[in-house]
Amino acid sequence: MLPQFDNTEIAFQYRSNSELKRARFLFSSMGSPMLTSIGMKLTQFAISWKLPIKGLIKHTLFDQFCGGETIDEAAATAAVIAKYGVGTILDYGVEGKESEEDFDKAVPEFIKAIKYAAANKNIPFISIKITGFAHFALLEKIHAQATLAPEEQAAWQRVYGRIDSICKAAADNNIMVLVDAEESWIQQPVDDLTDAMMEKYNKAKAIVYNTFQLYRHDRLEFLKASFPVATAKGYILGAKLVRGAYMEKERARAAEKGYPSPIQPDKEATDKDYDEAVLFCLQHLDRIALFIGTHNEASCLKAAKYMLDNNIAATTDRVYFSQLYGMSDNMSFNLAHEGYHVAKYLPYGPVQDVLPYLMRRAQENTSVAGQTGRELLLINKEIKRRKL
Repeated sequence: MLPQFDNTEIAFQYRSNSELKRARFLFSSMGSPMLTSIGMKLTQFAISWKLPIKGLIKHTLFDQFCGGETIDEAAATAAVIAKYGVGTILDYGVEGKESEEDFDKAVPEFIKAIKYAAANKNIPFISIKITGFAHFALLEKIHAQATLAPEEQAAWQRVYGRIDSICKAAADNNIMVLVDAEESWIQQPVDDLTDAMMEKYNKAKAIVYNTFQLYRHDRLEFLKASFPVATAKGYILGAKLVRGAYMEKERARAAEKGYPSPIQPDKEATDKDYDEAVLFCLQHLDRIALFIGTHNEASCLKAAKYMLDNNIAATTDRVYFSQLYGMSDNMSFNLAHEGYHVAKYLPYGPVQDVLPYLMRRAQENTSVAGQTGRELLLINKEIKRRKL
């Protein structure tokens, strides 16, 4: 059956009354761009001055959108949603590191997460960002096809080695790896490295997934071009489809540097390409493993309907739906209730290190038209239902 995204009893069955009220307060606050902006600036100020606000952040934004500070806390959160058929993507949310020492230290943390996931059937994925293992400037130089100095070539080989170690551990433990997309001006080396990992580890099943951001007007074409390459080289294309996360930054840089913006002209064009990309993947599930990462209800319903109409079992391991933890529970839990594979992105890590992620969630809910209003409407509906 098709999921019913307005069923709040199923959507919030894992949330207590107090958790729902906290979520209502947070989404109400994020509904005001001015309040969100002031709150973010005050938070950043307090952190930079080492003011004692960690507890406040932890019991509000952090608890809403993150799984915990440690992998054990994240696993406990994953176990809660697993009771309702929803899986987890472990996402070690530490960002902004820029030293070779930090890059090397990150590798065992991710391998630890892989082994942890392997012992828990409800954790089928981990997520990685190449910028967590490589200098941004190095990726930028490779993307621009500039000549690398010998020490830069050695640094790039170390990046390859780090990612290969993680993907090998994932293959050995039968855990899937989602490689996040990055800014357009560093994306080419990310694509090349991910393609190399897919060619190496996606022979029997999809272990590694590349991310296609469909808010870029060239990514549908790139997805379709990636398919025959994967087929010719004998590997399964892992395709994680998202709309995108860097729109304002991308447009500003294009305007500043005087080149055509890589971003779609409007939301309608993005939606059109996204749905076409999903359809393309569903039509080629013999050689593609599809990960539908979206908070867009219409896109998920179209995909579910296509699967139903074309006798593609909801339980196929070639299709996963995904939303972020703390958002769009009406989609995640109702899809899982109807038997579809669903996995929530679950960031974890020290509060101060996960703060950039939390700031993006606050900004996203403020800027995405209708997102906060939809969340609030459903939360209020469930609170009222429980009272009755």
